[in-house]
Amino acid sequence: MYISVLGRQPLLGLAELERVFGGQNVKSPAKLIALINTESFDIQQIGGSLKAGKVVLETPTSDWHILSQKIIQYYINELSSSEGKVTLGLSAYGFNIGPRDVQKIGIILKQKLKSSGVSIRIIPNQDTSLSTATSHHNKLGLSGNKIELLIAKTDTGGAIVAESTGAQNITAYAKRDQQRPKRDAFVGMLPPKLAQIMINLAMSQVSSKGLRVLDPFCGTGVILQESALKGYKVYGTDLVEKMVDFSRQNLKWLSETHRVDVDAELSVGDAMTTHWNAPIDAVVSETYLGQPFSAPPSPSKLEEVKKNCNHIITEFLSNLESQIDPGTPVCIAVPAWLSTNGDFTHLPFIEKVGQLGFRRHEFTNVSQNNLLYYREDQVVARELLVLIKT
Repeated sequence: MYISVLGRQPLLGLAELERVFGGQNVKSPAKLIALINTESFDIQQIGGSLKAGKVVLETPTSDWHILSQKIIQYYINELSSSEGKVTLGLSAYGFNIGPRDVQKIGIILKQKLKSSGVSIRIIPNQDTSLSTATSHHNKLGLSGNKIELLIAKTDTGGAIVAESTGAQNITAYAKRDQQRPKRDAFVGMLPPKLAQIMINLAMSQVSSKGLRVLDPFCGTGVILQESALKGYKVYGTDLVEKMVDFSRQNLKWLSETHRVDVDAELSVGDAMTTHWNAPIDAVVSETYLGQPFSAPPSPSKLEEVKKNCNHIITEFLSNLESQIDPGTPVCIAVPAWLSTNGDFTHLPFIEKVGQLGFRRHEFTNVSQNNLLYYREDQVVARELLVLIKT
């Protein structure tokens, strides 16, 4: 059994875990925590989870004093025969405590294990939980002597303690995003982490390497790049020839720098009319998001942009539906606009996808209506739709 510490938008991370491990194997005992019934968990294959850990203790109480004593006793036994210096980090989630309360567990362990000849270096806590960057840079969870304890309070009043198996590799994400040779802010900057989430939402837990992923709005090739890293064949088209060339150069860079054998087909094509070559095993794409806004647009302007985006995406789906087999999964990012009162305006076609030949995937723990990726200072959000060709 593993736990996952979910990211900034936890419902996206929870939906991703469902598709990878199956809805029946995933539950959320607390807002930022997922519990996964699985034999293995590779966090580098998951975009929406910040940390992962193997469960070592579960208690019916979340009383911090009692829980601390249980953790201390458990790790006195576990670490008493350790060789070499142990690096220890501690992260607590959901408790009404301060950083010193968390740190105290490490201090007591250090004192008690000193007599056994075990040396412990404690990672200092600035908050009740260590940042992903701190966990990553200290390589916590990646060896037997680099330990991070993930201590989570559950909504039912209990607690889960897990031993980290690693944190998101933010260095690798930054490299794939910032060091690829061709980037274009005008067409949008899809984060590799979000691309990874979208691919997992489409491919699900039953997918295997060697399948081919189509991105009909490929842009600079971020989705193609992340798909290739997962072992999929990739097929990208875009209306603009320059974008196709950018994707080609970025995939060449990926192949050379990451030693990945990239099996790619790229061509110029309008997603509303083009004919794609078979096979198409899954479709993953950030569609047309309309123009960017630094402030909520006027009602008339919003209506104009919404109508244009709705037309383009509807025509694309109609074109796609005639070319893919029933059961083919589709994950697309479409625009949703944030208003001054905090509500989102959604595209009308979403309520009519059945008329276009698709059904929306039903999740166990989340609603598809909540799959939004955005930052607080952004007007245009990405709404993720997970569709199945009927």
